[in-house]
Amino acid sequence: MPRSIVLASSSRYRQEMLARLRLPFAVDVPAVDESALPGEAPAHTAQRLALLKARTVAQRHPGAVVIGADQVAELDGQPVGKPGSHAAAVAQLRALSGRTVAFHSGIAVVDAAGGHSRAECIRTEVTYRVLDDRDIETYLLADRPYDCTASAKIEALGICLVAASRSDDPTALIGLPLIALTTMLDHLGVHLPLADTSPR
Repeated sequence: MPRSIVLASSSRYRQEMLARLRLPFAVDVPAVDESALPGEAPAHTAQRLALLKARTVAQRHPGAVVIGADQVAELDGQPVGKPGSHAAAVAQLRALSGRTVAFHSGIAVVDAAGGHSRAECIRTEVTYRVLDDRDIETYLLADRPYDCTASAKIEALGICLVAASRSDDPTALIGLPLIALTTMLDHLGVHLPLADTSPR
């Protein structure tokens, strides 16, 4: 019998990413404190919060496999968050112009029934192009990425802001590392609906 899957996230970007796997899933939003702990490294924050979100939702779905995710970006050791407004996005992109930002994408899977869990963090380094104010204004008015970390929708026009990206998982930057996730799901006995490629 197929396992029920729950995504512990309100992010429409993560929901769209998970839908790529063609697995039916429900969404349940965790209410957790997403603040970093004093002195906590960004990668640890992302992985800890991903696991916390999954465990929190798993308490409400005792028979499900629950997926949690979190992303923390940093520049020179300082966090880079979601701008929330046009003015903040302008300031953020000015600061990121020509610089390399590290995105830490935490992913966790909790098997509520079996009591098993897995979590890891995928690092992606993104180098922004040198941007002038005209580039920034044109982009922001087109994509309006005010709910996106570091003011860029990489899956949309925001890719034009990027000079280079380095990661073991190209999907991690959007917030749900699918390579790591599919491996975790397989270890927990959730098999993907891959097409039958056997000879007929």
